[in-house]
Formats: sequence, structure tokens, C-alpha cells
Amino acid sequence: MTTPTTGFHPSPRLLAPGGVPSGHASHLRHYGPVPYGNPAHLLHVLAEAGLTGRGGAAFPTHRKLAAVIASARRTGRVPVVVGNGAEGEPASHKDRTLLRLSPHLVLDGLQLAAEMVGAGEVYLAVEADTAPLEAALTERRDPLPVRIVRVPKRFLSGQSSALAEYLSGHAALPRDQHPPVREQGVRRAPTLVQNVETLAHLALIARYGAPWFRSQGTPAEPGSALCTVYAPGREVHVSEAPFGTPLHRLLPPAGAVLVGGYHGTWLTAAEAATRTLTAAELGAGVLVALPADRCGLAETARVLRYLALESAGQCGPCLNGLPRIAAAFRTLAAPGPQGTGRRDVSRWAGLVEGRGACRHPDGTVRLVRSALTVFGTELDAHAAGRCTASDHRPLLPVPEYRS
Repeated sequence: MTTPTTGFHPSPRLLAPGGVPSGHASHLRHYGPVPYGNPAHLLHVLAEAGLTGRGGAAFPTHRKLAAVIASARRTGRVPVVVGNGAEGEPASHKDRTLLRLSPHLVLDGLQLAAEMVGAGEVYLAVEADTAPLEAALTERRDPLPVRIVRVPKRFLSGQSSALAEYLSGHAALPRDQHPPVREQGVRRAPTLVQNVETLAHLALIARYGAPWFRSQGTPAEPGSALCTVYAPGREVHVSEAPFGTPLHRLLPPAGAVLVGGYHGTWLTAAEAATRTLTAAELGAGVLVALPADRCGLAETARVLRYLALESAGQCGPCLNGLPRIAAAFRTLAAPGPQGTGRRDVSRWAGLVEGRGACRHPDGTVRLVRSALTVFGTELDAHAAGRCTASDHRPLLPVPEYRS
């Protein structure tokens, strides 16, 4: 696949100008020093800013920090902070682009978060080569040493409890969410797992304040976000856009639009034309314009097979439910008799939702349900033995598996 380029964004905040990685000296000249020394005040500023997590859940950042602080006080355990750059979503390139172009902004945020919760250990988890980040660390004189850890390249490796398990010396697999990671994470210590884009925003808010951050976005969803954009005839690129930006400004006209990546939602062209960029729907930060000559059912079937194969296989919904859904949907994606496939997929989606040890089944069901709705006309065409697509080349990236 083509290496993603940095797309146009109206008011760049996070990515180095010109798409050139910045060294620490130029980083400090551009942004100024890190404002250490008043963690309680910074927590208050974050609450005023309204920063939410950019890893997919959009949870208020100040509340997550406060929960780790409270757990540490209650248990007497020294917290651990983990910067989450384990971008398991195959279609997403935003976090790796941020780490390549603006590593010091992420490292600033990591140190500030560590100071806020009183951490004793700090990690930065990534899937790619760690050498560039190790080199960036040698330029710095940080209050706490940061350990760069390379995690397995799997869809669920970046899930917070999977990261905590891996850093504790176990397999990178999700565990039961009770107790939550904020209470018992890495080696049972209260643990803050924060996406790297969130950390970079934190570093800017610490410098420039809440009103500056809220000068972009909407009152309900302030700030900007990084998006990996797929559009026909263009290179895959990463753009920064304020929340509230109309989707049609980020994507060309299309047959359908996928918002949020492989745990996201398909929209019809008419729906996409009226929608704006929202934290609630952005998920992994992926926007895909599906050309009108491609088959959305075939694209969804490929993704569902990947998601089923990537599950941890630790609970019934993932071990049994997702493979059945993927197999049935593969039948729907092929022109010809569908039998009870459509009804089975809908029924099985209801059975797995809300019953997994993690949110992987729920995210998969979200994609399934939107596909059944958005591509309903195509489903009818397939049942009649024909596919309306004229271009059958795969668009969405998934790793190849042996059948």
C-alpha cells in the first residue's frame, strides 16, 4: 500500500509543518518549554478544555486522569502511565504519522500525564520500528524515563487491558474489564492508558490553555482530530480537521462512506452529505469514500473475516459468534441464493452484542448492522444473482490470511 501522505488541514496543530519530522530543538522553538509544576491546575484546565480521548471511545480525558489518581490514593499503589500508539486498525495511519512527524509533542504529553497522576513508570507502546522514537528520547532530559515497547501487530493489541497484560509479561489479549485498568492494570497498579493523539493535545493545552483549544470544533465537541482519509484516485493521507467540519469537505462524492474504521458505521451518500465530523462517530479516525462502482458487501465481508480471525477467542461471542457472522455475510456478498443468511446475520448480531469480555464484538456488530441497512438494495441484487459493482478490486486494507 502507498505510504500515507499528510493531507491539507486548515489550522495545523499536531503535525510538523511541511511533513518533516521535527527534532527536539526545533520542537521547543516552535511550541516552547513544557509547563511542569502544577498538575492540579492542569487537570482543571483539561476539564475546561473538554478534551476527549482520540483512541476511539471519546471519554473525557480529565475524568480518566482523575480516576487513576483516586485509585492510587485509595490503594497506595504508584500508578503506571502508558502512551498507546499501538494502532491495530489496518486502515488507520494517524497515530504512526503523528509519532513520525511530532514525536516530541507526544512525549511532552506523556510526561505531563505522568506528573499529573504521580506515575513511577512510563511506557510508550507502538507496533512499528522503535528506533526513531528511541533516537528522539536521546535528545530529551525528561523527569521520568520512558520505555518504548513494541507490541504484537494485532487488531486487539491496543485495547487497554491487552496492553496492560502485555506490559505485565503476558500475552497481549484483553481481559475482563472488572476491575478496570485504571484500578488494576500493569502488574495490578492503577494504570493510565492514553492514546498518543490525546497526549499530543494535552501537551498543547498545557501550553496554550482551554480557550485556545476550544477555538476550534464545536461547543459540545471542541478541538480537532486526525483522520486517515481514503478517497478514490488519491493517495491515502492523514488530515487534521476541527470537529463539526462537514464530511463533504474531507471526502469527495461517493457511493457510500465509512466513518470510524472497522468498528465504525457505513453511511449512504445522502447521509454523508448532511453529516459533520463528530467524536462520537470518528472511532479510529478513519474516513473512507467508497466509489459507486465498488461493492460495499464484498468490502464488508473481507473486513468481517479479518475481525473474526483477529478476535482473542476467549469468550463465546468472539469464539463462535463472529466467525458465524463472517461466514454468513460472505454468502451475502456473493451473488446467488442467500437462504436464511440475512436473517441469521441479524439474529447472531443481537446475540453477541454486549456479551464480550471486551468491545470487539460490539464494534463488529456496529459495522454489520450499518452494512445491512446501507447496502440493502445491493443485497436484493445479489439475491437475484447479480452484483452492480463493475470494479472488484479490494479497497479496504486487510492482512492476507491463508484460507
